[in-house]
Amino acid sequence: MPSATGSAPGKLPFVVWVLAAGTFLMGTTEFVIAGLLPEMAADLDVSVSHAGLLITAFAVGMIVGGPTMAIATLRLPQRHTLIGALAVFAVGHVVAALSTSFTVVLTARVVTALATGAFWAVGFVIATAAAGPASATRAVGVMMGGLTLANVVGVPIGSFVGHYTGWRGPFWALAVLAALAAAFVGRFIPPAEQRAEVSVRAEVLALRQGRLWLALGAAVLIMGGIMAVYTYITPLLTGRAGIPAAVVPLVLIAFGIGALGGTAIGGRLGDHRPMTTTITAAVAAALALLLVIPLSDGPVTAVALIFLMALTGFAVNPVLTSLVVRFAGDAPTLASALTTSAYNTGIAIGSAIAGQALASSLGLTGPALVGAVLAALTVVPLIALATLSPAGRPRIVAQRAAPALDRSRTEKKQAPTRRWPPAPAEPLPQPPPPEMRSPS
Repeated sequence: MPSATGSAPGKLPFVVWVLAAGTFLMGTTEFVIAGLLPEMAADLDVSVSHAGLLITAFAVGMIVGGPTMAIATLRLPQRHTLIGALAVFAVGHVVAALSTSFTVVLTARVVTALATGAFWAVGFVIATAAAGPASATRAVGVMMGGLTLANVVGVPIGSFVGHYTGWRGPFWALAVLAALAAAFVGRFIPPAEQRAEVSVRAEVLALRQGRLWLALGAAVLIMGGIMAVYTYITPLLTGRAGIPAAVVPLVLIAFGIGALGGTAIGGRLGDHRPMTTTITAAVAAALALLLVIPLSDGPVTAVALIFLMALTGFAVNPVLTSLVVRFAGDAPTLASALTTSAYNTGIAIGSAIAGQALASSLGLTGPALVGAVLAALTVVPLIALATLSPAGRPRIVAQRAAPALDRSRTEKKQAPTRRWPPAPAEPLPQPPPPEMRSPS
């Protein structure tokens, strides 16, 4: 069987790319509904606004389901959890595609959201363990890049196909692709050679760290700021920038390309200077969002600022996700799941406040003001995180998959494998202390 970790120096293990493909599928199913709502509403005999609950239900399922499924699957082998999540994801889409009941489709959306939460929670832990401490943030960036790529490629293709085949066509395609992804996970993620002792209590106790909650708070704020504008980007572009409605999808692709680039940049720089990267990117995102207010009346400047806000805003996310896993120490699974909940909470809060601003006297620039404020507030927990003296070096530990994923290195060193984490005499490789004391 091919090694999950066998890769040339400087390259990420293949398993990280397999996990990124899984996040691509799940990101596509989360956002493709927006482009299919009219067709789904007509076919399921509900109003378009009522059909919008399919989006809300998925977000709520992610917020609640991520931590819940992380705890529920804690004692299962990580490979089995990933395969099971993809299988449930596939079955949920089959059920939805076969149903004519809105209630059944809504329930299937919640179930697939739970599966997505479980996949992301375990996937982030496996990716950081496989990549090793020196490339952990980059690995997280690649995984999150799969989600971002879904907005650039998956959602437009899914919407296009849905308009010609009906909304059930993309659901069938996602079910088939999820089944194939499960087969790839089973092949390229080796089973753990041993089961570590895992504890729900240890996972919960890991959440007592203040640094972890500062990172989660920053994740809520930065995602809320970006999505406040993205949610209502169509009326901004058509009503203020004068861009024809037919051209809006091209602007959305530009947003996706910016988000993909930001995720890659954050993943590259975050391993070496996490706090400088996040603070600089958050400040730049706040400025870009603020400039949307006076400069979005022209199509060129509007598109440029949309691209810039995605580039800078999404550069923060992989660093925060990696830091949360590090701060959790020996119990990273629940903390990893909470990052997914944090991002979805930010989406819900940002879009809700932006909707109120849009309906107020602020009009089309209201969401941009909301986004600028939320992005600026992101700097507060980041600065607190930078100045807070850490209680020791953060380290990356995957409870169950790490021994198998790092098999080649442990065999070369002939390190004992009877205990995980290793005994004090055999410490894990440590990265240089991340820059936590100063934002510069």
